[in-house]
Amino acid sequence: MAKSSRPDPTPMGQSLRQRLQGLNVYLVGMMGAGKSAVGAPLAEALGYRFLDADTTLEQVAGCPIPELFEREGETGFRELESAVLNRIAGWHSLVVATGGGVVTRPSNWGELQQGVVIWLDAPAELLLGRLRADPTPRPLLAGPEPERRLIELLQARRPLYAQADLHIVQAGGPPEAVAQQVLEALPAVLKERPVAPAP
Repeated sequence: MAKSSRPDPTPMGQSLRQRLQGLNVYLVGMMGAGKSAVGAPLAEALGYRFLDADTTLEQVAGCPIPELFEREGETGFRELESAVLNRIAGWHSLVVATGGGVVTRPSNWGELQQGVVIWLDAPAELLLGRLRADPTPRPLLAGPEPERRLIELLQARRPLYAQADLHIVQAGGPPEAVAQQVLEALPAVLKERPVAPAP
């Protein structure tokens, strides 16, 4: 679950944090896009807490995601994922690394768009390279042709990810550099968002 203590934000992060007014920042993108790796330094810079939605989901389910997929199928998994997202949306001042398929349920967008949604985009070759190097089992890529399946998923989900407030294209740099890209791009997005009315 979310850690209770928050780091001190950087000067740039402090300014953004004031403008965010406690809004959650949701990172969306394909598996291998680096949402968890980028989320931690981004949260640190903002003085926010970092939360990995998949880790939270495993805690709620009491088992790893591959086991949950096997037991409940993708439909059961997506239902629990939506319930976890609904719970997270009730919190504030979080950077949340979401699961790659969270965007496939229209109802999830109602939760995501209460915060700021950032799409971490990466070319298929970069995703494949990272996934090959990562020992974590990926149920959706468990078939005989994982590369073809990944490209199919990426093509199907691209229009959904494109609904994000911010689109960050990566070239394989370190997570801290991508987090910095996000910080530099955030002011433009926050300018466009309506300011919350004073209580």
